[in-house]
Amino acid sequence: QVQVVESGGGSVQAGGSLRLSCAASIPTNRRAYCEYEWNWYRQPPEKGREFVSGIESGGSTKYADSVKGRFTISQDNDKNTTYLQMNSLKPDDTALYSCGIQSTRCVDYWGHGTQVTVSS
Repeated sequence: QVQVVESGGGSVQAGGSLRLSCAASIPTNRRAYCEYEWNWYRQPPEKGREFVSGIESGGSTKYADSVKGRFTISQDNDKNTTYLQMNSLKPDDTALYSCGIQSTRCVDYWGHGTQVTVSS
């Protein structure tokens, strides 16, 4: 059973930084076949979930316009972990951040999220 664990959230002042981690123990052969895309989503208070950033199995990355230039996604395949470096944080970045490991070939995996709170 694959578990997805996010960490790194917390409370910071505007302009600060946090690095989120998403770890999942997916077997190497399954990762190769499923070609997972690791995505970060966030859900602000009383709002719907929105896409933040993602990294494809080939290494291509994508970002929501609201975080471009401030957030950077990266992956350590040896550790089965994806990171989201968040700089120049704003109060509007306050949300529950969740990791979704998604595939068009295989079942998706989701974490429970880590809370990020940015104060002005």
